Amino acid sequence: MTTRDFSHVVALAKLSPRPQPHHLVAGEAARAALAARFGLQSIGRLEAWLDVSRSRDGAALTGRMVADVVQTCVVSGEPVPAHVAEELALRFEPADESGEELELESDALDVLPTDGDAIDLGEAVAQSLALALDPWPRAPDEVVEQARRHLTTEAEAEAQAEADKKAANPFSKLRPQ
Repeated sequence: MTTRDFSHVVALAKLSPRPQPHHLVAGEAARAALAARFGLQSIGRLEAWLDVSRSRDGAALTGRMVADVVQTCVVSGEPVPAHVAEELALRFEPADESGEELELESDALDVLPTDGDAIDLGEAVAQSLALALDPWPRAPDEVVEQARRHLTTEAEAEAQAEADKKAANPFSKLRPQ
């Protein structure tokens, strides 16, 4: 089993057909590692309340996850705070190692592979958080407009680069104007 940023491993043999509750809270180090992994400025909170039960050769998970994150605006680069609250319904099954290409049904999209004879609830929550994040976070319009005042157009940037290049040339002062 590999070490992950936010791990809570449960052996399949310890699960029963009746749902067992699990409460996961990511500590400061795990939140910092996940923020770096997902390209976030920070994660202030990551918590999950899960019910996990054994099913045939895997497990089933239902529950709820909440997180408070700070993303980066895709336009201005300014911080964008976000609250994530997601209902979770996942299955864990052994990975298909036949090498064949499979056509996935819509209900197969929420299936995670077991890791040998165990499942990692923390990694399942971390992956669910990544999927729940806004892929194009935007700051409020007034923040974006304020940031645009500090941005230059491509033509302005090229003109400034040319002026800087000329000013850096020690012989530029000797040329007749």
